[in-house]
Formats: sequence, structure tokens, C-alpha cells
Amino acid sequence: MMTIIFAVVFMGLLFAGMAIGVIMSNKPLQGSCGGLANLGLKEGCEICGGDRGKCEENSKKIDSEKAAALGKDVMKM
Repeated sequence: MMTIIFAVVFMGLLFAGMAIGVIMSNKPLQGSCGGLANLGLKEGCEICGGDRGKCEENSKKIDSEKAAALGKDVMKM
């Protein structure tokens, strides 16, 4: 009985650790199988319309905005 309890607690800690890692990385979830491009729905993207250059540009823009906001928060302290 103690082994089962230990296993359940251990698995719960693993899931919690993975969840915290995803939250702290602050990145959107990505599929491992190609996502929309693999399904033939690449042109259905609302952000880039299927153009990878726009996606990368948008990601850089968002990252720079986050860095600027973080810098402002640090300056307030």
C-alpha cells in the first residue's frame, strides 16, 4: 500500500514540475508533429497566413516588448 501512495505522490510531483517549467518558460505550446503545416492547414494561421518570416518577426517583436516591460518593472524597484 505504501508503494502505491509513494508512486502517486511521485507522479504528482513530476506533473507539477513539468507544469511549472511550462509556465516559467512563458512560450506557446508547440506540437511535435508539424502542427497545421502537417495537416495542410498552413494558410489558416491567423497571425502569419502561412509565412514563416512573419511568424518569426512577430515572435521577435513580442519578445522585445516583454523585455522592455520587464526592464520598466525592474526600474520601478
